Amino acid sequence: MPLNRRTFLGTTAAAGAGAAIVGGVAAPAEAHEHGRGRAPKRYSFSVMGTTDLHGNVFNWDYFTDKEFDDKAHNDVGLAKISTLVEQVRKEKGRHNTLMIDAGDTIQGTQLSYYYAKVDPITAKHGPVHPMAQAMNAIGYHAAALGNHEFNYGIPVLRKFEEQCRFPLLGANALDAKTLKPAFRPYVIKRMCTPHGRDVRVAILGLTNPGIAIWDKANVSGKMVFPGLEEQAAKWVPKLRSMGADVVIVAAHSGSSGTSSYGDQLPYIENAAALVAEQVPGIDAILVGHAHVEIPEYRVKNKQTGKDVVLSEPLKWGQRLTVFDFDLVWEKGRWSVEKAGSKVLNSNTAVEDPKIVRLLSDEHKKVVAYVNQAIGTSKAAMTTAEAAWKDEPIIDLINAVQVDTVKAALAGGAYASLPVLSQASCFSRTAAIPAGQVTIKDAAGLYPFENTLEARLLTGAQLKDYLEFSARYYVQTAAGVPIDTSKLTNAGNTPDYNYDAVSGLTYDIDIAKAAGSRISNLAFQGKPLDPAAQFVLAVNNYRANGGGNFPHVAAAKQLWANSEEIRNTIISWVKAKGVVDPASFASVDWKLVRDGVAVF
Repeated sequence: MPLNRRTFLGTTAAAGAGAAIVGGVAAPAEAHEHGRGRAPKRYSFSVMGTTDLHGNVFNWDYFTDKEFDDKAHNDVGLAKISTLVEQVRKEKGRHNTLMIDAGDTIQGTQLSYYYAKVDPITAKHGPVHPMAQAMNAIGYHAAALGNHEFNYGIPVLRKFEEQCRFPLLGANALDAKTLKPAFRPYVIKRMCTPHGRDVRVAILGLTNPGIAIWDKANVSGKMVFPGLEEQAAKWVPKLRSMGADVVIVAAHSGSSGTSSYGDQLPYIENAAALVAEQVPGIDAILVGHAHVEIPEYRVKNKQTGKDVVLSEPLKWGQRLTVFDFDLVWEKGRWSVEKAGSKVLNSNTAVEDPKIVRLLSDEHKKVVAYVNQAIGTSKAAMTTAEAAWKDEPIIDLINAVQVDTVKAALAGGAYASLPVLSQASCFSRTAAIPAGQVTIKDAAGLYPFENTLEARLLTGAQLKDYLEFSARYYVQTAAGVPIDTSKLTNAGNTPDYNYDAVSGLTYDIDIAKAAGSRISNLAFQGKPLDPAAQFVLAVNNYRANGGGNFPHVAAAKQLWANSEEIRNTIISWVKAKGVVDPASFASVDWKLVRDGVAVF
């Protein structure tokens, strides 16, 4: 329910006055300033932060059913973060630390999926979400909302919120009717000092305005998400007027100042640095959303000239940010004299036995679930080269989507139109083995909670769509040796924003500049008619503007499904019993240079 502003401000002010004390009873306030010649009184404290945990409790990859590892030998999960947190608390003193998060908590692994869909926390007498259990045990003080918090719908998010013993913050998540906060905007914590008045630390939570696009089906008409700068400018002065000595923002928003959805919303997706630059009164920002590591980044506020410290710990619990604040008592108040940040690597820590004991049963349930057999495959398939070759494993996704959309449109006005399909290589380590196929195999192929839609596009629009997609490749002249490790992700385009489209044949000439790379574009062996109409089977992220692909967001929606594509793949494999790549695999696109095939 939306909060009553008067009630909210009253209760929060009361909490700020005494209820939200960290580390025991506040010391009596000093009556006088220090006399001349005395050393000024100082106090230091630390704020630890995580972000983009995405359902990772243990150092385990449920999509491969083995311990997580990558090329850099990172580790993941809250169990390891818990050990780092306890180390910092031992070093600094528990009462001199706070613990916060910047969002994207309840989506991303089969552990989080299981307790949203298979054994949902929303059921009567349902379980407590593993992420709530772990974060409660660690002792978080606040967490900002991430965009992926809305993937399973508002009821699941509200139940998770209820299960957390700390507030979920979202100052720019507003009730669509009243435009009042739908979640708590902030919390004020009090740090006891040995010198008099406690230090009041305000934590303001900001989430991503892209939620309105990416989770349109779940939030449309219910919540709106204005820009981060706008809402920070509204709330930071209020927090200062309420006596906040330190203001920290937990922002589920990257620092680059860019957006992946173009001009569909008048707000910037990755606005954390702009907030620091434009809104006075902020001391530090815990950055999230972008999945990059930023140990320390200083941004000078334009109005005050003061540095704001930004830090983003690497995703999934691979890093823990530690902000260190040194305060001095002067002119009757505490002020920040020095602030800095660093990140700690979770691969240096063992998993906290407390977290392991707490959630071992949940972990075992999910491991058993993902190892359920759903069918067999006649051949092994992998995504290892799918970022630059038309591979059967991506054709499998497209085959499932085409079959599903054709069945949905059968007998209707658009049943006679050809159905095309888009798919991305979401993971370069996904594989379907020869022989038994399990849930984890299908889940690893499609790790996101995307659902399926059908949109109406013309041949000309599809050409534009493919040209936009092909910007993913680094321009490479004919004759230059090909290094596949440097061929893709031009302009930092992620793998999930490169689409292959099935049902057409085409070449991508990487020797040419982006925007003029698609050649030999054909349908059923004939040059593509720009005026012809096609149905595109497309995931809801793309259909709602994710990646800012042209035309698709404005295209007529012919059908939409609420079932995750991942589950649709699982059901398709179960129904077929046997997956035979010969029935759906074909090389429809290839990379060329000056017309000569690259591979």
